[in-house]
Amino acid sequence: MGYLLGIIFAGFSLTLQGSFIMMINFRNILGILLVASIGLAGFTLRSDKDVEPSVKETVQWMSFEEAIEKNKISPKKIFIDVYTDWCGWCKKMDAGTFNNPVVAKYLNEKYYNVKLDAEGKDPIEFDGHTFKWVNTGRNGIHELAYALLSGKMSYPTVVFLDEQFRIIQPLPGYQKAPFFDKVIKFYGEDYHKEKTWDDFIKGYNSPLE
Repeated sequence: MGYLLGIIFAGFSLTLQGSFIMMINFRNILGILLVASIGLAGFTLRSDKDVEPSVKETVQWMSFEEAIEKNKISPKKIFIDVYTDWCGWCKKMDAGTFNNPVVAKYLNEKYYNVKLDAEGKDPIEFDGHTFKWVNTGRNGIHELAYALLSGKMSYPTVVFLDEQFRIIQPLPGYQKAPFFDKVIKFYGEDYHKEKTWDDFIKGYNSPLE
């Protein structure tokens, strides 16, 4: 990832012929133009820097099946956002937390990021089992979402899996970006294997705070 940089080159070319008096006048004019061109070049470079376009990193979402295939080639932890279409707090977390460039960059580096509709009707094949949508009344429920959340269906809930697709931790509820930055670092760097959450947050200062 990077930033698109623009470089502006400006040049001036003047040719005059004439008398000695005209040459003196030319030198005076050239001096004025030279000073003006230096000032203009400096202004141009500063302006270019000020309007330099930024590339905002976003979370690279994928399906559960895509995460399975990618993990076979290059193992990573799996991050799953379990949501529903009608969940207002899910949309708020999309806009305010997942859309944060610091959060998005780290999620992309350390995890395969999955969006899982808890009421989706497409079957998902995993580990020799087909997880399906079940009609439980109202909107129904997807078996994979039910399994990941241990039947505690609240939204949004995010779930962290290790490289072998074993559940590390589900985390229910809306999370603001500064707090969520701590959570993804806690599991992403395997701090959870060696220290408690309380000990971790005592020594970690989020750049978003």
